[in-house]
Amino acid sequence: MKLGYIDYLNCYPFYYHMFEHQSIDGVDIVAGYPTDLNRMMISGQLDMSPISAATCAQLGDDVVLLPDFCLSSEGYVGSVVLRSKVPIEDLDGRIVGVSSASHTSVVLLKILLEYYYDVKPVYFKTDPNPELDGMDAVLLIGNDAMIESREPVSYSYDLGELWLRKTGFPVVFAVFAVRKSSIKAHSLQINAVINTYHESLRCLDVEPHNVISSVKQRYPGIVYDISDYYRTLQFQFTNELKNALNYYLDMAAKLGLLDSGTAPEYLEWNADLSALVRRQE
Repeated sequence: MKLGYIDYLNCYPFYYHMFEHQSIDGVDIVAGYPTDLNRMMISGQLDMSPISAATCAQLGDDVVLLPDFCLSSEGYVGSVVLRSKVPIEDLDGRIVGVSSASHTSVVLLKILLEYYYDVKPVYFKTDPNPELDGMDAVLLIGNDAMIESREPVSYSYDLGELWLRKTGFPVVFAVFAVRKSSIKAHSLQINAVINTYHESLRCLDVEPHNVISSVKQRYPGIVYDISDYYRTLQFQFTNELKNALNYYLDMAAKLGLLDSGTAPEYLEWNADLSALVRRQE
């Protein structure tokens, strides 16, 4: 089975146990940027993976989501940042670089700018970790937003904080998806991955120093306090966060940024853990 891994600090807590304690037989881990994993899930190259929340609309009926896990923040997150030469209110008609590594955050930024600030910039797709040279603002995500800026920045906006202030909702940045066509063939591996996700998050609770030590070795150069960063994130997919995801998808569809569709389907094991059944939340 092919399992995706978002190669960022925020996804590591789910994979700590697999990386540092026990791998899973029959599971090959494919690391990449969120958009790489999105593309591979859409094309069928991955059986299971975290994906950008925005990609739910593209995958539609092809996948179900794990009901227990997500990557989310309520307010300030620190890893999804708009850096700008001018105030955000003055970005109308100006050039805004959007990282090619992201899908959810690009849509999030467009909703904020166009609906809540009533500005419509000229968007320019950039490589990850872009510079401001030739642009008025740039969107950075993940580890790229958490290293020291190579150039002076006049204005910096945390999108998680802006979204909460404008909408009252947390942001669900990523969800964990399984292709429906992979369920029967890989039920044992899927079950094992779900169990190791639970165990990894337990490790973050009971042995945070070991998790932090391992992640620092994997991602040197992070200037943020990683312990504080993990405390800002929410990994458990609560009903409140499922409602927040639905609001985000509905707003994106309303503005024509994503296709409209039915609410996501969720996955749960049956009583004997031998198969998967789907249910609508």
